[in-house]
Amino acid sequence: MKVAVVGAGSTYTPELVEGFASRGDRLPVDELTLLDIDPERLGVVGALAERMMRRAGWGGRLRTTGDRREALEGADFVIVQLRVGGNQARFRDETIPLRFGCIGQETTGAGGFAKSLRTVPVVLELAELTAELGAPGAWFVDFTNPTGLVTQALLDAGHRALGLCNVAIGFQREYANRFGVEPERVQLEHVGLNHLTWERKVLVDGVDRLPEVIAGLAEEELEDAPAELIRALGAIPSYYLHFYYRTGEVLAHQRTHRTRAEEVMEIEAGLLELYRDPGLDTKPKLLEERGGAFYSDAAAALVASLHAGTADVQVVNVRNEGAIANLASDDVVEVPCRVDRDGAHPLPVDPLPPEMLGLVQHAKAYERLAIDAATTGSRATALKALMTNPLVPDYETAAPLLDALLDANRGYLPRFFAADR
Repeated sequence: MKVAVVGAGSTYTPELVEGFASRGDRLPVDELTLLDIDPERLGVVGALAERMMRRAGWGGRLRTTGDRREALEGADFVIVQLRVGGNQARFRDETIPLRFGCIGQETTGAGGFAKSLRTVPVVLELAELTAELGAPGAWFVDFTNPTGLVTQALLDAGHRALGLCNVAIGFQREYANRFGVEPERVQLEHVGLNHLTWERKVLVDGVDRLPEVIAGLAEEELEDAPAELIRALGAIPSYYLHFYYRTGEVLAHQRTHRTRAEEVMEIEAGLLELYRDPGLDTKPKLLEERGGAFYSDAAAALVASLHAGTADVQVVNVRNEGAIANLASDDVVEVPCRVDRDGAHPLPVDPLPPEMLGLVQHAKAYERLAIDAATTGSRATALKALMTNPLVPDYETAAPLLDALLDANRGYLPRFFAADR
């Protein structure tokens, strides 16, 4: 079996290697190919990956390459974790919207929109190459943000793809620790869109323990939502909901603090320096500060279940197909799925109540317009998409903001600037 990782120069890659190495019984990877356009980073990360594999006794072959066709040829699984434009582009995503009174964030709001325009065409090209060169029935697993939107684009284009995020598995591990049980005994009713989700049930050995969690919340405000709001919702919102529920507070904070992109660039510089140590053959503790907790578990568990057909339940980004009755069947949603060799099959959950449904439908309309804009290069469609984004207030904001985003990303948006070429 061959697994190809696109964007393997990422400092996350040791997480992924650890996840594969620890699942050799269920996931017999013969070849792991790491692809990146930055040869220096790929060399550093690839060397650490090789040392980790050997330390774990993993007998497979590891290859590094900058050639997409070489990496994808014969791959059974392609995992995509790229960042078009790198962290400098992320910095612009987080700062340009602030000039227009909007949240600056790399996956939601105007920043997430800019990232979508850069990312969707590149990921679709990779999926087309996978369909051409990969093994028969190859799976294309997207970890690239904004994951739900990218997965929507992939499935709309007919690719054999799934999207994956680490938010749900993070919640699962958190509640397993709270109740003192193994993670496998905790199943969530995790519903919504990627980075727009709520936990509506926490089943421990089949018994919903969420009501007691909510009842025990302290009266003071929590990090992401006030206890009063959580009680009103009857659900735990993910971290990303605070951009919608506490917009003014978040905006004020962002205007007076350095960006997450700057923090990540500093952490990554330290990580890469650690990775260069020829004596290092384990994942360094500093990687925990990079974010992406349980990334390796989520990615390796999904690939292992697709390969082995174990039919276990994992949270995946897939077509709705009636799982949430009051959303369209072809909407890509993030819900619990039963995973086997044929894919991830969404499990039915209760319909969304109005306070969740309205926001989800609003965001999904934006996602569809953003995909259209990214693939066509239509400025008119891009303007409609940005106006439809729940975190952009009106046309007077959207029009100049769009100009600024397009100009800042000119080098990554050939469809929008074809006349300049």
